[in-house]
Amino acid sequence: MNVNDIYHEKQVRELCALHALNNLFQSKDAFTKPELDVICHSLSPDNWINPHKSVLGLGNYDINVIMKALQSRGCETIWFDKRKDPSCLNFKNICGFILNVPSEYKISFITLPLRRRHWITIRQLNGLFYNLDSKLDAPQIIGREPDLLNYLKEELDCRDKELFLVVTNDAGKEQSWLKNQATYSNNIQERDAEVLQLKDIKSDNVNVTINPLCNSKTEWS
Repeated sequence: MNVNDIYHEKQVRELCALHALNNLFQSKDAFTKPELDVICHSLSPDNWINPHKSVLGLGNYDINVIMKALQSRGCETIWFDKRKDPSCLNFKNICGFILNVPSEYKISFITLPLRRRHWITIRQLNGLFYNLDSKLDAPQIIGREPDLLNYLKEELDCRDKELFLVVTNDAGKEQSWLKNQATYSNNIQERDAEVLQLKDIKSDNVNVTINPLCNSKTEWS
């Protein structure tokens, strides 16, 4: 596949979550900003200031919004315990990956002292894995499974980065995204609080293990 044939949505304002979702589904029409705003309202209908997006309405959507959006398309979101080796993952049963990384906040050429998070999609297209970061000028080829494995290990070596797996409903229920279920525990209560850094990217009331969703009709080839 030619890189020019890949749908790659570029960064606008603080809409990286929207870009990550559309890049994951390879369609500019997969999600819209109004749809994500509706999801924000549904998550906190009684809050005058919505905790799931930017107060200024520029985006900056949190993991709750992404999970709810994926749920509406029949996909399940699973937080990966980065103390585990990514080699335990069964890549063929994972639709894509969403990385959450620290990001600087700039206005024009001025970097502001504000802490922000950035969402990045990684997915396979015609046998190759691509980094579809909306801040890149073009999709970046990661390579095949061994290359992706090395890439994920390097990224997750940073304590400020988190990885989420996007799988179908069946893969989530059967845990077929794992090579060996017996060697992996996904119980947040058993994890060290210092290891779990999700407080920076979500509200306290979200469940980031597995959400039961509908069957996906998206073709993940």
